[in-house]
Amino acid sequence: MKSTIFTGFFLLCCINLVAQKGKSTKPADRFAGLDTAFSRVLKEWKAPGFAVAVVEKDKVIYAKGFGYKDVENRLPVTVNTQFAIGSCTKAFTAGILGVLKLKGKIDFDKPVHNYLPELKFFNEDLTLHVTTKDLMTHRTGIPRYDFSWYLWPSHNEDSLIKRIQYMEPTYPLCTQWQYNNWMYLLQGVIGEKLTGESWHKNLQEMFLTPLGMAHTNSTKKEHEAFNDNAIGYQVVNDSLIEPMDFYDIAGMAPAGSINSTVMDMSKWVSVWLNSGKFEGKEILPASYINEAKSSQMVMGGALPQKESPDIYFSDYGYGWMVSSYRGHYRAEHGGNIDGFSASVSFFPADSIGIVVLVNQNGSSVPSVVRNIISDRLLKLPYKDWQTTLRSAYEKTIKAQKEAQNKSVTDSSMEIRQGHPLKDYPGDYYNPGFGKIQIAVKGDSLFGTTPMLKFYLKHYNYDIFDLFFVDKKRGIDSSSPGPKVQFYMNEKGDIEGLETRLETTKETPSRFVRVPAAVEMSLDSLNQYAGTYNLGVDIRIYTKPDGKLYMFVPGQPEYELQYEGNDRFGLKTLSGYHIQFVRDDKHNVIEAIAQQPNGNFKAKKKQP
Repeated sequence: MKSTIFTGFFLLCCINLVAQKGKSTKPADRFAGLDTAFSRVLKEWKAPGFAVAVVEKDKVIYAKGFGYKDVENRLPVTVNTQFAIGSCTKAFTAGILGVLKLKGKIDFDKPVHNYLPELKFFNEDLTLHVTTKDLMTHRTGIPRYDFSWYLWPSHNEDSLIKRIQYMEPTYPLCTQWQYNNWMYLLQGVIGEKLTGESWHKNLQEMFLTPLGMAHTNSTKKEHEAFNDNAIGYQVVNDSLIEPMDFYDIAGMAPAGSINSTVMDMSKWVSVWLNSGKFEGKEILPASYINEAKSSQMVMGGALPQKESPDIYFSDYGYGWMVSSYRGHYRAEHGGNIDGFSASVSFFPADSIGIVVLVNQNGSSVPSVVRNIISDRLLKLPYKDWQTTLRSAYEKTIKAQKEAQNKSVTDSSMEIRQGHPLKDYPGDYYNPGFGKIQIAVKGDSLFGTTPMLKFYLKHYNYDIFDLFFVDKKRGIDSSSPGPKVQFYMNEKGDIEGLETRLETTKETPSRFVRVPAAVEMSLDSLNQYAGTYNLGVDIRIYTKPDGKLYMFVPGQPEYELQYEGNDRFGLKTLSGYHIQFVRDDKHNVIEAIAQQPNGNFKAKKKQP
């Protein structure tokens, strides 16, 4: 699995780095020797390239590119090279709502269902009480569920939003900070509902055009057409620099799809350093700026450490993380998406802003470069953060490898086969994620999602180890994913699988095996439509999509999938079926709900 999934859109900047000390107060002297320092950064982190810009008050006082935007063709990075900025997008998305708040179109403290009445969360309490501010500050209690959007992407926002009702919270509302990209998708959609325009157009009209950010866009197509774009890279085996495919964030765009340059992003930072204004024109309300860069939710204790006693507290505003960096108040956000990493930060009291964009996957380079410059401009004592962080990184990698080695099969364990391979293939579905296809190839079992292929190696019984398949190198045995356990019904037939796609949940995610669909025309399906009484009225109906659905009061809508002989399975529930009964005139008169706890008859009401 690409490391991006585990880090999501951004590198949580809990590690802070640095470099040189300059005694002169002259602006020219503050950046002396940076070429040497940054050459070391490129070499030790095996980074292809990066660009950096520094803003002081309302002026860019330093901007430069280092390394290559295209390693193979040795094309250098410039200050106008475009990178994906990942989750640094979030401050823009929240800012759209900040503009709308000034216009009286939204109240951050009102429930989200006031603006998105069709939205459903996991339970009614969340649906009724989650506010816009809860979305903005990552305090809904719902964990990341990043595998859902990353492995099962969609350009359709509505289909993505429907998955949210299946995402189980791990904490009560407002009690725990948990980073969640889905909540920024919702903010983008709220903005669309209130303006009648797409998130992309809101972004363009509210920010990019007024700021003159002509080298910034928000789609994969636009980035690839840009005349000075960077190729994204990853480091393989801590030695090889390899290109990565540019990831199409698609419908999740409000959470992290912006592509930009350090010169364009310096204009955005200038807005935050100057109370929402750029060249005398208000871009964001000053009142919103103050809220957004303030502590709105505690991220964690972040107590001072022995190694860094002057770095502490960790809170979240609106699209910004706020902390104390060596005695200076800092707002910052990182960004990560396949092949790219970013950091955008500013020190409000010091009127300094720093943008670092890197074409390296899951990179620490933005933090290193940012803090090298921060220490120079803030006249702080020298600390060799480069060495410190590199050592910490190498210790982390060593620990991960040791953990992987310990996870191998116990040699003393008796290995048994649960089912023959032919029993596992099929489609497995979870409404909060999507479909996994399991197939046999040769003597091996493989699984696929729209964005991933993986190999399943037998572990024991019906449990398999999961290994990701790289397009270039094949099966990656160095980084196993979560185990996959198939489960069976009372007859011994495989009817689903479980795997941990959200590690903060106590229980794994369950995918139900979907029987092979039998095609039926809409007219044929309509013969089953009607109201059936089972103590409560159950509605069976069709939709223009040509499918049959069932609605039971107090439960979600279920799609029914035809299995033959007037029998339908509930697509998202294993072991649940509806068997329709006909009279001697071939009219449907009854529905029998076949469940694990028995069969229940429901008579069809006559019109």
